[in-house]
Amino acid sequence: MKYFLFAFLLFFCINPKLCAQERKFTYIQFDVAVSITGNPERNETEDYPGQKNNAFFVPDGLGSKLGYGIHYKKWVTLGIHTGIDYKWDQKFVAVPVYLNLGLSPKVGEETRIVLQAGYGKGFALGRGNLSGEYKKIRLGIGSDDFTLFAEIAQYEIALHKEKTIGNISLGVSLISFDY
Repeated sequence: MKYFLFAFLLFFCINPKLCAQERKFTYIQFDVAVSITGNPERNETEDYPGQKNNAFFVPDGLGSKLGYGIHYKKWVTLGIHTGIDYKWDQKFVAVPVYLNLGLSPKVGEETRIVLQAGYGKGFALGRGNLSGEYKKIRLGIGSDDFTLFAEIAQYEIALHKEKTIGNISLGVSLISFDY
């Protein structure tokens, strides 16, 4: 009985203090990106006489990712992320599952520079049990909840006589720290 009363009093004495410090330290992140590649048909006019394709880069795929994790004052983030990447030219669809570490220092009153690194496992869809390491690095600029970024990612998956599949992407990231 003495222990029950002690536990009861301890619970009610500590509980108001815990509720008063209701700090949210989790986040959700959603990304959409377009993969780009060098234009192999630059300045070629065989198909359309009189027209030149002068673009240095052309779209080569789409990707979307979703992540959940913890943060410290919106400055340091650590989370688990997943998504889907599709490369058009190589007909490659993959799902990465990775740990994401991010640093987002403020450089202005409402502006942040975002640096994120991810490491995990990538799984090719429709290719049997083809899988390998996944690595990415991202640099972006934005506010607390919206970021424009450039990203370099690499799958250590052998496909079409290549040891790795890599991509350079440009995209938009939405982050909610109030979750």
